[in-house]
Amino acid sequence: MTAATPLVVVASINGDRSKDDNPNVPRSDEEIAECAIACYDAGAAIIHAHPVSRANTGAAAAEDYLRSWRKVREARPGAVWYPTLTKQLGGEISHILALDDVIGMHFGCVDPGGVPFARLGAQGVPKGYFYTNSLDSIAADFATLRERNLGVQLAIFEPHYLRIVLTFHAAGLLPKGAVINLYFSGEHGVFGPNSMPFGLPPTETALRAYLELIGDSGLPWTVSVWGGDIFDTPLPQLAISLGGHLMVGLEPYFHAQRTPSNVELVERAVAMTKAAGRPVAGRGEALDVLACPRRD
Repeated sequence: MTAATPLVVVASINGDRSKDDNPNVPRSDEEIAECAIACYDAGAAIIHAHPVSRANTGAAAAEDYLRSWRKVREARPGAVWYPTLTKQLGGEISHILALDDVIGMHFGCVDPGGVPFARLGAQGVPKGYFYTNSLDSIAADFATLRERNLGVQLAIFEPHYLRIVLTFHAAGLLPKGAVINLYFSGEHGVFGPNSMPFGLPPTETALRAYLELIGDSGLPWTVSVWGGDIFDTPLPQLAISLGGHLMVGLEPYFHAQRTPSNVELVERAVAMTKAAGRPVAGRGEALDVLACPRRD
């Protein structure tokens, strides 16, 4: 990847964020569909979205997504997007297979490791839980996605996540079309106010440490900031100049005073990329750049 490689803008539009966090977060099926289409029009090549509820698994979970994504695909045939894991976490990705059966997918997703998610108590002590996907479930999900010839979006919360991915890559067991999504923690972590940060901060030093690990693997990578504003950090310009890609959107975003929309964040990423003289990837270019095994 070089600075001449078309840059892929990924919009992560909702996650588990509430309208209390930002009134522009799309939460209903209609809002999710409208927001996704608007983000594609603004220049995003890929959308990541959660459904209205993550209470279901399997085919029922797929149907939860389809209430939005049938509408999106009717308006934008072949649009590239990917879901999240269900409440069962890794090792149970039958909802992704069901989505692939019904409307066709380009990517699945795997969160390859474990990380503490915590808020700080009155004495500043973290209270929360470890969000963890086992090594066995990671291996099983990779095998399933390889069999389906689906790419995989990989959330990298901590450096050991990346080491696990690179170990599978060295063994030839990573699905084709693997994308390294580097998650940097802002001041507020994943929960917003009073949340304990995770992993590495959004600095040049931290990014270059990750890039040293990625080395000559050839795996494409994105940057994002969780619990902060990515545009308050050096990461966008670094990704643009170093051949990386950008993940923006209201799932990772948090600012105590600012409440932008997903479209505004996508537009800013596109404008910054173009101002630097780097091309912005359309749908087909994104699939090529990310080496996705699915093209149709």
